[in-house]
Amino acid sequence: MTQALLSLRDGAVARLRMNRPELHNAFDPYLITALTGALQQLGDDPSVRAVVLEADGASFSAGADLHWMRGMARASQDANRDDALALARLMRTLDELPKPTVARVHGAAFGGGVGLVACCDIAIGTPAAKFGLTESRLGLLPAVISPYVIAAIGTRQARRWFATAETFDAATAQRLGLLHEVVEADALDAAVQRQLDLLLKAGPIAAASAKALVRRVGAAGDRDGIDTANAELIAALRVSPEGQEGLSAFLDKRTPRWATR
Repeated sequence: MTQALLSLRDGAVARLRMNRPELHNAFDPYLITALTGALQQLGDDPSVRAVVLEADGASFSAGADLHWMRGMARASQDANRDDALALARLMRTLDELPKPTVARVHGAAFGGGVGLVACCDIAIGTPAAKFGLTESRLGLLPAVISPYVIAAIGTRQARRWFATAETFDAATAQRLGLLHEVVEADALDAAVQRQLDLLLKAGPIAAASAKALVRRVGAAGDRDGIDTANAELIAALRVSPEGQEGLSAFLDKRTPRWATR
């Protein structure tokens, strides 16, 4: 069985490579658990100075795995809450990792894939990268990833993109603040390396503490409470009539009833 996640080392730099190219690196419980565990290990490893999050294949991450979505559509609200909390733990672990993180983005990044990009300290993508917070088409919302996406793009932009589920290109992602830099595909690795070189020249404690400083200064409210409330929201939406119809329509490759008029 192919490993869903590859952990690679290059000196003080660790690379976590999502390795489900045939499924466009879509999330399922195994990839979520693997990513969370790998990040926790890297966070505790004093020899690691920086972490790159990347992906194999044509896409960065296309969001939720269809088989996983089908199972959760049939699951109880309690099961959906637990499932959402697992994703929340992944996003929180990445966001609070005591190491600088760089997202190397190519191809599609949808749903939770956008969340991963937003949680990284530095995000660099190619012009062909595409982004989307497409949950509202399914009668859902990007609730679990919302704290990180809103922090990246701001409340005004989030209100638009969360509601419309439009896809947008790399240039728009950079304008919104989701990407820091857009470079041609053949220059992507060099651009990532430039950022790594800068991070490795910085004081290890200073570089690792930068995000904690920003989070402390910009803190607003109880993060545990926010995660719990967001997990409750997405669980309720998934089992609601609208969420069930949206998920069923998506999985059955048909238009949801609310969009047929």
